[in-house]
Amino acid sequence: MTLLTVNIGVAQSKKEVQGNKSSNENTTWVKRQLRAVWIPSVLNISWPSKTGLSKEEQKAEMIKLLDEAKAMGMNAVVIQIRPTADAFYPSKINPWSKYLSGKQGENPGYDPLAFMLNEAHKRNLEFHAWFNPYRISMDTNLEALVPDHPAKKNPDWVVSYGGKLYFNPGIPEVKQHVIDSVMEVVKKYDIDAVHFDDYFYPYPVAGQEFPDEELYQKYGAGKFESKHDWRRHNINMLVKEVSTAIKKEKSYVKFGISPFGIWRNKSSDPTGSDTRGSQSYETIYADTRTWIQNEWLDYVTPQIYWNRGLAVADYEKLVPWWENEVKGKNVQLYIGQAAYKIGTESPPAWMDPEEMPNQLKLNMQYPDVKGSMFFSVTDLLANRLNFKDRLSQDLYKYPALVPTMPWLDAKPPKAPTIHTALRTPKGVSLVWNDHPRSDATYYTVYRFKKGEKIDFENPQHLIHTVRRSSKTSLVQVYTDKSAKSDEKYIYYVTAVDRLHNESKPSNPKSVKDK
Repeated sequence: MTLLTVNIGVAQSKKEVQGNKSSNENTTWVKRQLRAVWIPSVLNISWPSKTGLSKEEQKAEMIKLLDEAKAMGMNAVVIQIRPTADAFYPSKINPWSKYLSGKQGENPGYDPLAFMLNEAHKRNLEFHAWFNPYRISMDTNLEALVPDHPAKKNPDWVVSYGGKLYFNPGIPEVKQHVIDSVMEVVKKYDIDAVHFDDYFYPYPVAGQEFPDEELYQKYGAGKFESKHDWRRHNINMLVKEVSTAIKKEKSYVKFGISPFGIWRNKSSDPTGSDTRGSQSYETIYADTRTWIQNEWLDYVTPQIYWNRGLAVADYEKLVPWWENEVKGKNVQLYIGQAAYKIGTESPPAWMDPEEMPNQLKLNMQYPDVKGSMFFSVTDLLANRLNFKDRLSQDLYKYPALVPTMPWLDAKPPKAPTIHTALRTPKGVSLVWNDHPRSDATYYTVYRFKKGEKIDFENPQHLIHTVRRSSKTSLVQVYTDKSAKSDEKYIYYVTAVDRLHNESKPSNPKSVKDK
């Protein structure tokens, strides 16, 4: 998911997109919608901003990123914790990442993953742990790896290709190593999801053939019609077995993948998209359709990193194509949004401040599009064409709950009970009790003016989500600092579990003056 690969095989169109006028309707104001941002660590793209920072400096940077994500209206973060066969956590399988200290294998003096996870949950942000399954290093120097690196101990697993080192997906032991790396995190940490992006077999490099003929003869010849089918099978089995392992350990942990935005073009397959770009089915052997049809994923986030009207890969054509792929399946569709292109001149459409807002509004026309992920947090914070401000002040002005996944859990918690709603100099102080043995993870606070229609589906009344203070505490407290001192309000609270099933509303509580 770096800027190096998302445009492979897609030439830029000279056609300028017409009809970019924004709608006055706030069609992005909905109660349920995934709003996520990718936070990459490879090459220190977003975090840490550079190697060698003290743990206090690293923590301060992450806190700022999470605060900014929350302020922009996000409800989830996708943080890269295994960028190059390494770890942002103490691991028995992979070495400490060099993107922390500058030296692979060096302990940063704390557990970054535990810290990030705790801070994300404090802000009621879902934490999607982002793994790169096969990439070993961003160069070809095997000797630079630490002595106990799995690649160093298993050099026959390693392939040098396109200026980088990779684990070879055709080796069964490699598949198991990837599964073990994922499951180490699933077992130890309270993550909400496991996330892969678009790196499976490496993107093709002109004039270079991926060197796996010997492996194909050993494992695939005679069983598959072609080496390409065998390669796809290797990736399919990884996806299937990771999915099975996750659900066996923790049924509530989601598994999602963000593939390249084109599965196949119509010219290759009549059921493919009306596009003429690079095809992930052919180039990186990612058969997303098979993953969706077999429901090995809980969500899919195609990287539709092109503008509306682009001749070779039109955003307006790709979104409905992907929606049709998930229709009727227990797989949610989110769209990968190219925040990094906002304010760039190639093609000129991205200089239009309405391009990305109009993409988000277009998404809303398709019921099976359940939200968006933005690449990357660094690009959003740059606020090019004022898009960051547009999110917080308009498009994501009101909070949204993450969509439920009823195939994982459909039973909501019981409703809490509000005891007091007291006006203080700091706002309105709410105190409520949860139900004994509640499995609530957080609470939603609704506010209505006296005489206003009570409508819990209108996000303008959902003023905040509050993380549960502890698993054992039944008493919860929240101060509504945005309440106007001269306004009469009625409050309701609901309890929400970790898979976002929401209870019935609490009793209504009118504000009393102190």
